Formats: sequence, structure tokens, C-alpha cells
Amino acid sequence: MKAILFDCDGVLIDSEPMGCAALAAAITAAGHDMTPEEASAIFPGNAARDSSAWITAQGLDGPAVMAEADRMLFAMFDRAVPLIPGIGAVLSAFDLPMAVCSNSSVARLEHSLGRTPLIGHFRGHVYSAAQVPQPKPAPDLALFAAARLGVLPQDAVFVDDNPHGITCARAAGCLAIGFIGPADHRRGLEARLRAAGAHHIARGSAELLALLHHHHSPSMKAV
Repeated sequence: MKAILFDCDGVLIDSEPMGCAALAAAITAAGHDMTPEEASAIFPGNAARDSSAWITAQGLDGPAVMAEADRMLFAMFDRAVPLIPGIGAVLSAFDLPMAVCSNSSVARLEHSLGRTPLIGHFRGHVYSAAQVPQPKPAPDLALFAAARLGVLPQDAVFVDDNPHGITCARAAGCLAIGFIGPADHRRGLEARLRAAGAHHIARGSAELLALLHHHHSPSMKAV
């Protein structure tokens, strides 16, 4: 393992519930009733353009609804940006190049991760789907981040809590770890991560740290 690539929402910061609550509220206000639970079955891991397209397909103004959801979400971030418990210790445990590979917008990353102490571990290597031709599940983000870090994709570990990210990692040739946070109660998530090709599943930061230590050798290769 020569580098570690991390998804952001649901891996570094515990913001998936906040994002789904904001989307549900904005969609409901626009005239399509939706609960946060329903939103959590549709939107986690999506690029903004894919979420906007889904909203437009319901007969709403996708870009306007997304803008309102971002306004509400950024107001939540103004109050607090919750971290995944124990993730700081994971980042501090390795003197390796690290990058963030997120389908979130640049603005969302700046308003969330950019306000936390975690940002210092990445030394500017925070990448959004807006910076590559195709978002996850395409391999573009993983390939882009590995190139920026100066490592081969097969020498990188990719950690993501959504099947889109695992598909991206496998397509790029990375070793893929499916992460399930302690507050993540999405039904069937482990099975979906495994079906997408996750080499390993980590439930919480302690399991993730143990897995990363296990693979911390220059000869590690994804299979």
C-alpha cells in the first residue's frame, strides 16, 4: 500500500443523514413528498448531476431544488460538521500520500471537510467529481487521484461506503474497502458493497485501521 484514497461523506464525515434530510426537505417543499429515509435509499453516493437528473425526472426543477438543498445543508454545516468516530486516528496512523475522492461538489467539500481538522492530512489532494469527465462509478476519480499522488492505482487502497465508489475502485485497479459507519443503518449495505466488488468490509474505524495496517506493505496488490 503506497497511498490511501478516501470517499468523504460517510467515511470521513458523518454527513450522509444531513444531506438526505436536506434533499428530502427541498424536494418536499418543491411539491414531491419525500422522507429522509426515502432519500437515503436514493441519493447517497450520487454525483450532484445524477441527483439533479432524478429530481428533474419527477417533474421538478432539479437545479433549483439542488440549490435549495445545498443552502439548507450548508446551514447545518455552519452549526457543526460531525466526523466519523475514530477516523482521525486512522488518518494519523499512516505516513502515506492520501487523497479524497468524492462525488460531492467542490462547494460542499469546502463547506464540510474543509472546516474540519481532517483537511490537513490531505495536503490539497481533495478531489470532486466536478474535476473529472465522469463521476463514480466510473474509474476517473480514482485514476485522477492516484496520478496526482504519483502512485499506480494498483498500489492504492480506496475506502468508500457506497457501491458506486467500490465499482470505481475496482475499475481503476485499486484494492477496495467497503466502509460501514457506526450510525449507518442502510438495509443490505454490506451485501451491496460486496456485490460491487469490495475486497474487504470494515465496520467502523477500528476495523478500517486494522485492515489498512494489514495491507501496509510496498508489495500490496489488488486482486
